[in-house]
Amino acid sequence: MKKLVVKVDLRDDRDRSKAMRVVSGFGGIESLSMDPKDNKLTVSGDFDPVEVVNKLRKTWHTDLVSVGATKEDDGKKEEGKKNEDLKAYQAYYPLPVTYYCLPPEETPNCVIC
Repeated sequence: MKKLVVKVDLRDDRDRSKAMRVVSGFGGIESLSMDPKDNKLTVSGDFDPVEVVNKLRKTWHTDLVSVGATKEDDGKKEEGKKNEDLKAYQAYYPLPVTYYCLPPEETPNCVIC
């Protein structure tokens, strides 16, 4: 699980609710909280922090405060390290796609010759 803390420049309650709605639309988010005093948005769960920050930056000025593992995940960090390395490898180096083109068959009733 990851924990992301971002500072978002929000003007009013309407912007706050829009930001919360945008972030809650991502899959894998377990908890979402907003500190209205400092305009800090805290997101935790199994998600891609880059996608969340990019989505927020499309509408509001966003500063990244911290990204890291949650306190619960620190004990399991060593066990899942090999799986995370494999996932990262698969994400950046996808399998090549091979396309085969078959020559068109000649038809005796061809109009364009």
